[in-house]
Amino acid sequence: MAGRLAGKRALVTGAASGLGLRIVERFLDEGARVLMTDVDTGRLEAAAARLGAPWCPLDVTREGDWAQAMAEARARLGGLEILVNSAGIGTHGTVEELSLDAFRRCHAVNVEGTFLGCRAALGLMRETLARDGGRGAILNLSSIAGVVAGHNMAAYNSAKAAVRHLTKSVALHCAHAGLPIRANSLHPAFIDTPILDGLVRPGRTRAEVLAKLGRQIPLGHVGEPDDVAWAAVYLCSDEAKFVTGAELFIDGGLAAR
Repeated sequence: MAGRLAGKRALVTGAASGLGLRIVERFLDEGARVLMTDVDTGRLEAAAARLGAPWCPLDVTREGDWAQAMAEARARLGGLEILVNSAGIGTHGTVEELSLDAFRRCHAVNVEGTFLGCRAALGLMRETLARDGGRGAILNLSSIAGVVAGHNMAAYNSAKAAVRHLTKSVALHCAHAGLPIRANSLHPAFIDTPILDGLVRPGRTRAEVLAKLGRQIPLGHVGEPDDVAWAAVYLCSDEAKFVTGAELFIDGGLAAR
């Protein structure tokens, strides 16, 4: 049986670990060909070797890196139907605690990186779809923090909220231009990935941290990487051909309160 993404060519950022890596694994399982990208080239090369996938370094904040990534996608994959902007950083701090540099860095990676990725990929996606037919999809990883704010996440809240609305603008642009390309955003709450390791403090185990975070979720536990990866498969597949400009909350009911 053909996979849900059979024949699709995808570029995934932040693919060396966490949600990006799990999305790559599920995409490969579902028949896609994937170019893995990340700024952490050591971990990226190891992950790509394990999966047998092509890779290239990518700092999402650099226009030149994006141009090179598109050249690699053209050379290694022969084109592009899917872009997943998964790369991101978490920044804690209240509006009074944050430095301007920290605020700008959070927005540079999370918002500007997503903007640069969408802008760079649309040209190659347009070219690929005009030549080969089919449909394209852009998926941007926002966060439930872009919908539900926290007092100590001023930069992250604002950055992920911007990703949410940027995605809608991209979706409407593609529709207005008559492009067969959809754009949607995912909004996870706490997911059990290495990014949560930074919350572990002396005297507290990782299991205790996960339990504490889970108590904030109506379903009573944090999410798993596959909860996000399977949503990515759906939104990037032709199963979701009438879904664009939408956001999917993967938050155990957090935003329903």
